[in-house]
Amino acid sequence: MKAIIPVAGAGTKLRPHTYTQPKALIPLAGKTILSIIIEQLRDAGIKEFIFIIGYLGEKIQDYVVANHGDIQPYFVTQNDRLGTGHAIDLTKNLVGDDEVLIIMGDTIAEYDVADVINAPTSLLGVKKVDDPRNFGVAEINEEGIITRVVEKPAIPKSNMALVGIYKIKETQQLFSCIEKIQQLKIKSYDEFNLTDALECMIKMGIAFLPFKVENWFDCGKKDSLIASNAILLKKFGTRYSKSGDHENAIIIPPVSIGEGCVIQNSVIGPNVSIGDHSIMSNCIIKDTIIGAYSNIQEIVLNNSLIGSDASVKGVSRNLNIGDNTEIELGGSSK
Repeated sequence: MKAIIPVAGAGTKLRPHTYTQPKALIPLAGKTILSIIIEQLRDAGIKEFIFIIGYLGEKIQDYVVANHGDIQPYFVTQNDRLGTGHAIDLTKNLVGDDEVLIIMGDTIAEYDVADVINAPTSLLGVKKVDDPRNFGVAEINEEGIITRVVEKPAIPKSNMALVGIYKIKETQQLFSCIEKIQQLKIKSYDEFNLTDALECMIKMGIAFLPFKVENWFDCGKKDSLIASNAILLKKFGTRYSKSGDHENAIIIPPVSIGEGCVIQNSVIGPNVSIGDHSIMSNCIIKDTIIGAYSNIQEIVLNNSLIGSDASVKGVSRNLNIGDNTEIELGGSSK
């Protein structure tokens, strides 16, 4: 089995961070989104990975080669953003007749990967959501078989969202359906979508069963990314490298603090991830992600996302305040 991971998107909802960094390489709980996905699949026995790259694709390629020497990577480039169906079609020659596990490059979920790999049928990962209109949706009959999939329906007939994990046994039929939707110009939201190709396969009589993921971590927007960081820090546990200079530092777990960090006169945590070789001086930081080589001074940060090589300096104040006094410094914490 081969894994296919599309990471060609521009990640517009995480700008300005994705102007210079692919979304898949945004730090999360001391790792990156992409590393969490790769390690999850590698630990289940998958060794061959096909990465569909595009925007800032050279950074994806360099990162995978430098950090994941225990897998066999292949890279294909999607120059035109024509949708996920078009992206998967670019892997046809590399896939051949092998089964594939397709995982979108911003999809982190908890599930039994080995069970999915070894299943006798094709499977689609699903999760019940309150508002399925922003997702692909699977309609499931009483026998537990998926009877229809539709991309972002205006009037959903199901609340089972497709989470972005697809185990496909019938790969030749998959590529045949992708070719068909492109020839017939079948598009969802002006793109050739993988969901439409799967619907084509269902109409051909191919059986798809759903599997429910335990947790599905949303990494598409700033606030949901920070919330996912907190959950994953609790799952992975505190990672606190003491290779740097930590003077008068109070650390409240769970946190992930990278190599060579300088932390002085600061309170860090809970739910904070800090990249390697960053400097924190006279700060209070919680529920925040900070990249590598950043310099943060004299500030209170909460629910924040700070990129790499960033410099943030607040205002130092010297106060002499009498009894029965109330002072508010600065604006809203929001």
